[in-house]
Amino acid sequence: MTNEDVLCEVTENHLNTGLRGIPVGTCKTSFVTPTEGVHYCGYPIRELVDFSPEDIIYLLFNKELPTPEQSAEFKSELTARANVPSGLENVFASLPKNGHPMDWLSVGIHTLGMYDTTGNWMDDALNLVARMPRLMGLIYRYREGREANIPNDDTSKSLVERFVDTLDLPNVNKEKMTRVVSTYLVLHMDHGGGNLSTFTGKSIASGKATVYSAIAGAMNALSGPLHGRANQSCLEFVLKVGTSEEDEVEKFVRNELSEGRPVFGFGHAVLSVEDPRATAQFELGEKICPDDENFKIIKALRKVAPKVLSENKKIRNPNANVDIASGALLYHVGLEDPTYYTTFFGWARVAGIGAQIVDERVNMRSGKGVPIYRPKYFPEGQNLRHIE
Repeated sequence: MTNEDVLCEVTENHLNTGLRGIPVGTCKTSFVTPTEGVHYCGYPIRELVDFSPEDIIYLLFNKELPTPEQSAEFKSELTARANVPSGLENVFASLPKNGHPMDWLSVGIHTLGMYDTTGNWMDDALNLVARMPRLMGLIYRYREGREANIPNDDTSKSLVERFVDTLDLPNVNKEKMTRVVSTYLVLHMDHGGGNLSTFTGKSIASGKATVYSAIAGAMNALSGPLHGRANQSCLEFVLKVGTSEEDEVEKFVRNELSEGRPVFGFGHAVLSVEDPRATAQFELGEKICPDDENFKIIKALRKVAPKVLSENKKIRNPNANVDIASGALLYHVGLEDPTYYTTFFGWARVAGIGAQIVDERVNMRSGKGVPIYRPKYFPEGQNLRHIE
């Protein structure tokens, strides 16, 4: 494929369309195809589902999967980077508990950066990756008023085990929670270079702001209902369905459409088939919770919704996307408040966005890095033919 195959001519019709489809750069970490979905460094996501989050993080930063020896060494490196400054808890203690968890996440990342920024793009990105599990667990603990008796952070454990230990929810299967969260992270770590949160993070970093400032900004971009908060909306939608009887599910879907409300968890901007990330989560659900009522609901939706949506010829892809199953699985393992779900999305993307920032600041253009982002805007109403 040549540049002529993929580049487009920018015309007046592209203005004020959110840069949709406008080529602005290249991406080393991931790309998306219509039939296989997201690929990490050339590997289709279906081939990576069973890898640990640490191995996928290594892949995104190094562009190759680790050998067993490299994997062990990298996990030890993350352990050495994992200590979270104690002052973070003082900041969390002062935040309003009704603030959205994504705002807590952004504040938390900024706080870590104020305590410890090295100025080295790679070191700061990996330090943040290593500290995210404790940060995530502390958001839950302080926002829910469970500040007492927080377990110490055993940094020798895996990233997800550290989160589960910090969270320390009663009456949950920690092994099952670890499995679901690990799979979630692997499936969500990266998705090309042009989605809103990734582009925002890279744009901020292009002005030589710190990794922490850039990724905090990316989390703010991710928090909106048109981007990362869709998985929160999807679980709320599933709970609203309330039945797994296919006839009733179909009535519900048709009523939502007739009332002008979205059917969450279906469709994708690039894919022409079911999202392989959704397929992987359905397979996981069949193994760990086939009789869970919410899982039964999403299975019914998976069968019914594409049939109903395909009646609208304007809908190019009516199939399930990654959001349809993730909330039901998180809910099943004890993470029952969907307002937190976008923070898991954010946690995953810290790795992918961090790796892309390192690429753009350190590796691209023979080490010179990508220049500061400065897209051109034209004066409203002016004849564009007379503008050079």
